[in-house]
Amino acid sequence: MKMWLLSILLPGLLLTANACSPTDEPVKTEEPTPVPNPDPEPNPDPNPDPQPTGGRALVVYFSCTNTTKGIADRIVEATDAATWRIVPEVAYTSEDLNYNNSSSRANREQNDPSARPAIKDKCENLADYDVIFLGYPIWWGKAPKVIFTFLESHDLMGKTIVPFCTSHSSGIGLSDTDLHRLATGAEWKQGRRFSGNESEETITNWIESMNLNFNNDTNAGVFDLSKGTNGNAPTVKLSSGYDMPILGLGTYSLHGATCVNSVKAALASGFRKFDTASIYGNEEEVGQGVRESGVPREEIFVATKLYPNQYSNPETAIEECLRKLDIGYIDLMLLHHPGTNDVKAYKAMEKYVAAGKIRSIGVSCYYVKEINEFLPKVNIKPVLVQNEVHPYYQDTEVVKHLHDLGIIVEAWYPLGGRGHQKELLSDPVLSEIAAKHNKSVVQVILRWDLQRGVVAIPGSSNPDHIRENISIFDFSLTDDEMARIAALNRNEKHDWY
Repeated sequence: MKMWLLSILLPGLLLTANACSPTDEPVKTEEPTPVPNPDPEPNPDPNPDPQPTGGRALVVYFSCTNTTKGIADRIVEATDAATWRIVPEVAYTSEDLNYNNSSSRANREQNDPSARPAIKDKCENLADYDVIFLGYPIWWGKAPKVIFTFLESHDLMGKTIVPFCTSHSSGIGLSDTDLHRLATGAEWKQGRRFSGNESEETITNWIESMNLNFNNDTNAGVFDLSKGTNGNAPTVKLSSGYDMPILGLGTYSLHGATCVNSVKAALASGFRKFDTASIYGNEEEVGQGVRESGVPREEIFVATKLYPNQYSNPETAIEECLRKLDIGYIDLMLLHHPGTNDVKAYKAMEKYVAAGKIRSIGVSCYYVKEINEFLPKVNIKPVLVQNEVHPYYQDTEVVKHLHDLGIIVEAWYPLGGRGHQKELLSDPVLSEIAAKHNKSVVQVILRWDLQRGVVAIPGSSNPDHIRENISIFDFSLTDDEMARIAALNRNEKHDWY
């Protein structure tokens, strides 16, 4: 038997209406009932660090009568998650939890905004997990203050937190959203209330509905290129749970019939990812190409962006994008670059995610400082950051920082950008490597992007070039070739943002 399981056995625990109820919710009675004697014994064993299970999910919970533990166990069964129990340094006795005693410990703590009951241990290997299920009983409509202690004493930056609570009749109320300010760098999912006898099927369906990514398949920065074939790019799992092709067609300069035909040609060549933006003025054409292609909508991934002049009235802008694209939903929406009201616009996008009209959200042109300042202000971590990346501007520090946060990096201007493409495509090092593989310089650059874990969206209206761009899965660059290309970095940025 595992040590963590032994640690939750509380011999001598006597349950009455004025202690934690069998549903983990203190029950209000007409008259105070006697305090049991003896008091419940403290947890006899320290809480060990969670043991690895092969997954990236961790169930953290506080439970007084093991009702919340029961739900936690069912989540573990459904996800192969590890588990870690929050153990107060001073155990709660029945009198501590006496609802009818206004001066009882729990009453005092729940009514004191600054109360932070000490916990015995710290979860030392929290960094090993991406998704944290956070469970607690409802106490007088709120989460116990020991949950506040846990959140404030651990670094949850970049984590996905899924709150759940147990109660006999109370809903989750604001108990979960009240916690958001304690871990502002995390992505918070909608909380869920369970009764003590909730079925495993209900819990499994709840987990599956969130498209969580907790089985070690968040591969930001590491793409399995062996799964790609010419004309069929592999996908990457976004932190939102959706799959996205790692190679797409950029449409910045495409308009009118040229844009429509380019989208159709790309789909015929095997592309399934397309990048547009409000400021490009071609969302209608991109949508038309998708609709007329004959390829099922669910196989196609379309990204668009809001421009800073739309941030002050984001709902109207989002509705306009949906109307112009006319493809049912948007797979990915980005903020085009930082600007006034960018947090307001992003939070509007979060609402559309909740409504199912946008599946994933992210930002563009956010670097280390910008992303670090932005994350604590929003609820959903960006799944992707789109930045200028090419061999002459490799953005190495930023790429690493974003990958460490579990955020995908996507390269705009992968071929050097306006006015600089000719020089890059004539680079002697790239030309030599291309000749060795019997490939074009463009194909070498795109392969270099993918091998360093960066998504690429080259633009083209030429059907031959479009086919060429997705024909990069029949060769690979050696470590020496990757190093030679890395040495080309000039930190030479070709656009202002």
